[in-house]
Amino acid sequence: MRALLEESFRAAIAAADPLRILPAHLPSPPRGRTFVAAAGKAAASMALAVERHWPPAAPIEGLAITRYAHGLPTERIRVIEAGHPVPDAAGEAGAREMLMRVQALGKDDLLLVLVSGGGSSLLSLPAPGVTMEALKAMTRELLRCGAPIQEINTVRKHLSAIQGGRLAAACRAPVLTLIISDVTGDDPTHIASGPCAPDPTTIADAQAVLRHYGIEAPGPFSETPKPGDPLFARVENRVIATARRSLEAAATAFDARGIAPTILGDDITGEAREVAKSMALQVRGARRPSVLISGGECTVTMRGTDGRGGRCAEFLLALAIALEGVPGVHGIAADTDGIDGSEDNAGAVMSPDTLARAAARGLDARKLLDANDSYSFFAGLGDLMVTGPTRTNVNDYRAILVG
Repeated sequence: MRALLEESFRAAIAAADPLRILPAHLPSPPRGRTFVAAAGKAAASMALAVERHWPPAAPIEGLAITRYAHGLPTERIRVIEAGHPVPDAAGEAGAREMLMRVQALGKDDLLLVLVSGGGSSLLSLPAPGVTMEALKAMTRELLRCGAPIQEINTVRKHLSAIQGGRLAAACRAPVLTLIISDVTGDDPTHIASGPCAPDPTTIADAQAVLRHYGIEAPGPFSETPKPGDPLFARVENRVIATARRSLEAAATAFDARGIAPTILGDDITGEAREVAKSMALQVRGARRPSVLISGGECTVTMRGTDGRGGRCAEFLLALAIALEGVPGVHGIAADTDGIDGSEDNAGAVMSPDTLARAAARGLDARKLLDANDSYSFFAGLGDLMVTGPTRTNVNDYRAILVG
């Protein structure tokens, strides 16, 4: 069962693999130059896909800013590795250089922007009056509070010199943005904080988010380009990979094995442990054999101080507790970028005897869940799922096999 669950995860990843899906979306070269501006966990693989399929005689150059350990060897597009989920000086320097290069493009050139999840922190260039240290501190606080990514990005856009449509505004050339979506709803304004997308949020919205969580603003907010701005007449934002398509690919893999799949949704959000309780109820009423598949992005509100693990492992631990050993239920929860939280695992797998095996090893499931220490729980069982960076990101993947 574990092999089948892992096979389904690989099918979901393949459906969002830039090397497979991006070439079909490449434009014809312009009369002038093409500059590639890539940001996100998939930035290096997206850049490599462009290089492999760009006409050899056509001039192309660019920068790709990705997370540490996510780089790939490229020839004409330089890869920079930087901090995620908290931004750092490497990302700031890369974003500054990218903005400067984009400002030099002319009307006969092309700006090809490659955006994927993680781009918000990797493409951090504070607006005037905002320091990187203050931006980092604010980001840590929002993450600790379990703020949804849409709220975090609303704040980021109004403190940035490059996000919230500002990268497109800085360019005189036509802009094509190819996007791998990691947010529910697949709205370009929320993916990597929408560097080339019009921003419908306001300064008041950003202020309200910080006020809700009791966090002080790190500097002055600034307004962003809005929908209807004429500058976006020369800009196209095209989403080329989504969580829904990856879930459908996983469903096909199960169907081929004679297991009826049900996709619960690609937009499931909320506290990971609460989502687990809700899904446990659906499992109890599911027909056998079947599999319940879902995507989206849960959150974790930190209660413990030394716990390790991300939202996927926390979801799965809470699910195991909620099921209390219901027979014949296996599960997987993993982040499609290969990194669950800040650890080295993509997620974990669960079996009907998970709690029994844990008890035999002296692992207290409820105590570890209360401490937000799902990593230690599944590591003690040998049930962590470690893939390394997948260099794509369409959010969380969950599959619960019943039968």
